Amino acid sequence: MRVLICDDELDVAQIVAELLRREDIEAVVCGSGPEALAMLDRARFDLVVLDIMMPGMDGYEVCRRIRRSSDIPVLFLSAKTEELDQVMGFAIGADDYVTKPFKARELVARIRARIRRDRRASSHVVRHELLCSAGLELDATAHEVTLNGEPVSLTPTEFDLLAELMRAGESPVPASDLYERVWHEAYNASSRNSVMVYIRHLRKKLADIDSSRPFIDTVWGVGYRMRQAATREEVSDE
Repeated sequence: MRVLICDDELDVAQIVAELLRREDIEAVVCGSGPEALAMLDRARFDLVVLDIMMPGMDGYEVCRRIRRSSDIPVLFLSAKTEELDQVMGFAIGADDYVTKPFKARELVARIRARIRRDRRASSHVVRHELLCSAGLELDATAHEVTLNGEPVSLTPTEFDLLAELMRAGESPVPASDLYERVWHEAYNASSRNSVMVYIRHLRKKLADIDSSRPFIDTVWGVGYRMRQAATREEVSDE
């Protein structure tokens, strides 16, 4: 595992790096957004830890630029604790958000879980899983989604969330179940916001292509479900 840590407070970045190194995770530190982007162009990393409040190019802009060409997991580590700040982070493509001051064990666990999940998603799968629902098709093996034949651009988290909903068909899935299946972490009081933000992103991206009908329903007091049942088709590569 190799992690890039970008924070203009280099003492904080070095603390995070040392925590990761103690867990046998290689950590590289840089102090600015442009430096982080240059390092990502030159070398391979499994995850990026980003501060937000950096001079010149802030963490939000760094994340936007990363998302133009890469699906690498991005975790914001920031002193900005307002809900709106976290919503903004998820909206521009972050996969996780941890506030300062942080708990060392929790931060390392989140980083490990995120990298582990990303590796599982990119590992070779022998069988294809194709989920279909009223013009919406999700190929879990190729990691592709189309709506009415038009490609839908999703982040890894958005993709996994949509896959879980489509697998459930018309059965509502509680937010707690979605969070634990997609984020691979225990559900807590703040987790509901993460699910809500990503559901909102999915609805918007689908509506941008086809606004004639809703695709994801909120079942109040229960969770979320697809408007029409998905069917599963498995095709062997053998």
